[in-house]
Amino acid sequence: MTLRFTLRQLEYFVAVGQAGSIAAASEAVNVSPPSISAAISQLEREFGIQLFIRQHAQGLSLTPGGRRFFAEAKLVLEAADGLHDLAADIAHAPRGPIGIGCFATLAPLIIAGLRRSFEAAFPEAAVTQAEGDQERLFGMLRRAEIDVALTYDLEIPQDVRFLPLVSVAPHVLLATGHPLANLPEVELDRLTDEPMVLLDLPLSREYFLSLFAAAGLRPRITERTRDMAVVRSLVAHGYGYALANVHAGNERALDGTPLVRVPLAGAHRVMAMGTATMRGEHKTRLVAAFETHCRERLPAMEWG
Repeated sequence: MTLRFTLRQLEYFVAVGQAGSIAAASEAVNVSPPSISAAISQLEREFGIQLFIRQHAQGLSLTPGGRRFFAEAKLVLEAADGLHDLAADIAHAPRGPIGIGCFATLAPLIIAGLRRSFEAAFPEAAVTQAEGDQERLFGMLRRAEIDVALTYDLEIPQDVRFLPLVSVAPHVLLATGHPLANLPEVELDRLTDEPMVLLDLPLSREYFLSLFAAAGLRPRITERTRDMAVVRSLVAHGYGYALANVHAGNERALDGTPLVRVPLAGAHRVMAMGTATMRGEHKTRLVAAFETHCRERLPAMEWG
C-alpha cells in the first residue's frame, strides 16, 4: 500500500495539534495558514478520518481518533529525526573532547598505549586522562569530570553502567628466593602463615581479603601500601607475598629487582575489567567509539 503523504504534512498536523489553531501553528513553523490547512485536508482524505473538530471561536481540537493519530505522528517524526542523527554518525567521524579515567593500578599498564592507539584512530579526539581508586573514579563520573572510566567490577553503584571486557584471575607475587616461588601454583592456605603485603586501596583491599574469608582463612598482614609499584618492590625485596590480578608485563620491581608470579590454586572470584559510564546519560559517539576501541584492544593484551 502506497501512502500519499509527506513528513512535512505530519509536521504541520502535529504543530496544529500542539498549538490548537492553524494561525498559531503557522507562526510556530513559519508556514502560511493555507498551506497548513491544505496539508491537514490531504491527511484526512488519505486516511479517511476526521482529525480535528473545527470550532470557530475556540480554534481546533483533536477528535478521539485525531488524538491517537497525533501520538503516532509524533513517533514517526521522532524516528525520522533519528535517521538524520544516524546519517550524521555515518558521515562524520567521532570528534571532540573526551575525559578518560583509569583505576590507579591499571593506569601504568594500559592507559598510555590505549590513548595513543585511540588518538591514532580518531585524530580529532581531544583526550584528557585521570587516575584514581574506584571511589574517586565514580565521583569524577558523577561530576562529569570524566566521560568514561577503565576499572574493575568492584561494587558498581546503581547509577553507573559497567561494560565488562576482560576477566582477570588472582595470582601470587613472590620474591625469587621464596620457598613457594618454584611451585606451579600456590594454595591459599599455604599463605596464611606468610607475611602479606596488602594493596591497601578501597575495594581492592576488600576484594583480596574476601578471597581468604571465602575459604575461612585469615592472612597475616605485615605491610600495607596504596601504590602497586611499592607492593612489587616490597615483595621483590623479601618483605612478604602479595596478591594481584593484572600482569605488569615483566617480573621486576621498578628498581630492577626480580620477582615471581605464581597462579593461585583453586576456584576464586575472578574480577572483570571494563569501562564504566553514567547510567541514563546520553553516550556520545566518541565515548561509544572508545568503548569499541577498548573491546578490540584489551583482550589481546596479556592478563594472566
